[in-house]
Amino acid sequence: MPFLRTALGSAILVLATSASGASAPRSEALLVRAVIDGDTIDVATVGRVRLLGIDAPELGRGFDTSAPFGSEARERLISLVLRRWIRLEQEGARRDVYDRHLAYVVREDGVFVNAVLVREGLARVSARTPLSRLGELKSAEAEAQNFRRGMWGATPQIPASGYTSKSSGTRAKRVRVPRAAAPAGTRPKTPRTASKKKKKTT
Repeated sequence: MPFLRTALGSAILVLATSASGASAPRSEALLVRAVIDGDTIDVATVGRVRLLGIDAPELGRGFDTSAPFGSEARERLISLVLRRWIRLEQEGARRDVYDRHLAYVVREDGVFVNAVLVREGLARVSARTPLSRLGELKSAEAEAQNFRRGMWGATPQIPASGYTSKSSGTRAKRVRVPRAAAPAGTRPKTPRTASKKKKKTT
């Protein structure tokens, strides 16, 4: 009996280890129709897909300014997947609270897109539950931090002056306000100047 219990426990441990290390099932080849932001894409026949396990800075909407590296993350994702064939790997929850599909994105040439964004400092690891590719994502994030890439080291660009008010320590620039025009039929008053006639000297 002790031997049987030990063997059964070892078998369960092996199964758990292999299950955690197994890769998620991969979809057929799909075409990316649009890139919404740094971690969301629109895929033909599927709809919107949120890249699983990572979080990119937010883009500004309307009059809101984008978070630092939000635009850079989107541009990089465009260069990686727009109008390219990809495959999706899903595990855990299938959709998020916004009804977007959750998945790893892998290009046909094998490039793991989620990890590329993290490795370049354009996204961070957001997964809190064990995932089959979590170790790869964590390694990519550690590399970005060590080399101070993107959000981990570069200084964010300061927004244009039109979006931020100047500090009180700077002197405000005076603005000339034009005078109102005189009503029709009236002559504008001219300022009187005192003048003195010079006496002739003999």
